Amino acid sequence: MPGDLVFVTGATGFIGSHVARALGAEGYRIRALVRRPGAHVPDAEVVTGDLESAGALAAAMRGCRFLVHCAALYSFAPRERRLMARVNVSGTAGLLEAARVAGVERAVVTSSGSTVGPARRGVAATENDYAAASGTSAYHHSKLEQERAAVAARVPVVLVLPTTPVGPGDWKPTPTGRVVLDFARGRIPARPSGGGLNLVDVEDVAWAHVAALQRGTPRERYLVGGENVSFDRFWELLSEVTGRPAPALRLPHAVALTAGTLDELRCLVIPASRPVVPLEGVRMSREQMYVDCTKAQRELAYRPRPVRDALAGAVAWYRTNGYLN
Repeated sequence: MPGDLVFVTGATGFIGSHVARALGAEGYRIRALVRRPGAHVPDAEVVTGDLESAGALAAAMRGCRFLVHCAALYSFAPRERRLMARVNVSGTAGLLEAARVAGVERAVVTSSGSTVGPARRGVAATENDYAAASGTSAYHHSKLEQERAAVAARVPVVLVLPTTPVGPGDWKPTPTGRVVLDFARGRIPARPSGGGLNLVDVEDVAWAHVAALQRGTPRERYLVGGENVSFDRFWELLSEVTGRPAPALRLPHAVALTAGTLDELRCLVIPASRPVVPLEGVRMSREQMYVDCTKAQRELAYRPRPVRDALAGAVAWYRTNGYLN
């Protein structure tokens, strides 16, 4: 209920910052977990802690009625794969147990739309589907394991599965935000062959978290997406909102796969380096990551908005904040 105290993780991140604002707009009070002392979260009480020491967070959650867990490590860097497992899987399990000890009544955990896998025989994936454990990226595999940890927790948990969020405030940026930014800078010379994804307005994702907290069914998964678009349509949308032409050159998958393999080897030889052509991303680029969000629409009154507006908002935010000259 409005006025209740909600413990929010990841509130300085892309999704989490929007979730914290949406909760605040609904009248909830926010206690935000941050890793760096001095980090600021608007209109929130801030506490410092780390998911690698999640068991120590029970004291920080005392007095909170609810938990919304948005924090996660998302990286294509080979050197961070073990860390992703510790943060996304073990960290979630520890956090939820700490929440139980602290007396938290209900939790919402941010998973990923990738955990349902791609469309099958042209049929969009639903919450009844699960991605294959083999062949997924390390990040997406960690989110599958995170879901299992969340369902096994001894506190009621609702799972929210965003697809590919876009919109303002992607400061890091996320891999998708990087594509938007590189396109706006004219740095994408070629497009991949085939494939597609589901794009969603990050503000719709945020409001879906609020709805999941208020009316979601414990231990249920809710896909939160916007529009299923081919990669060709994605480039067209980016062209419309940036005024730049879509790349005319189509990159054969075999060439992209070779480039990704070489880049992976480079990162293994030079552990401090970060992928330029992530092999995991290349492998997924041929898939049609299309989903059906009927369940969230029916049970959470979820109503996504046009993603073109969200892409335009992302580009405008990058311009306003000095990312684009």
